[in-house]
Amino acid sequence: MSENTDPLPDWAPLIRGLHARFRTRDFAAGLELVTAFAAEAEAADHHPDLTLRYGTVDVLLYSHDVGGVTDRDHRLAARFSEIARDRSISASPGEPSVLELGLDTPDAAEIAPFWSAILGAEIHDDQGDLEIRAHGADAILWFQHTEPHETPRQRFHLDVWVDPRAAGDRIAAALAAGGRLVSDERAPSFWVLADTQGNHACICTVAGRP
Repeated sequence: MSENTDPLPDWAPLIRGLHARFRTRDFAAGLELVTAFAAEAEAADHHPDLTLRYGTVDVLLYSHDVGGVTDRDHRLAARFSEIARDRSISASPGEPSVLELGLDTPDAAEIAPFWSAILGAEIHDDQGDLEIRAHGADAILWFQHTEPHETPRQRFHLDVWVDPRAAGDRIAAALAAGGRLVSDERAPSFWVLADTQGNHACICTVAGRP
């Protein structure tokens, strides 16, 4: 068996950030872990998003000032993993995922303000592509350009971002549930699948992207 050389085995590289889920014994253990993470983040002057639930602590590391993952995120991720290991708390890197909604439209600028108002989130211009984002990091809704066309039966599709290591299992589960593979032409960046009624969804990863 080859040695695992992944420098951050606890962390899933998903869109716009490093995600981790730490499995805690109970709420008190989770709160103590969050407190330790917060102290480390303050010392590093780099602040993650932390979500505390009974039995889990979810972490998102992302450098908002540059719009992506930096060495600061990698260093803090490594320290967080050390803090968790010191407390015998394990991570579940295959569990975190990011869900985006994509809306096909020939003119995103025309409808983006409506969706911004409806969702109570901000419009961001990502190199010419408009997105509706919460907290400046996670896209709630993004607009996919299409040529003008009659209203199709499906305007929305789901983009589900997963750890590249978990993509195969996620696809296999979808196929086992009656789905079909529409295209793997752009794998491992994304796979297009459809349910039994022809509605499409994509399993997406950061692999194979610039």
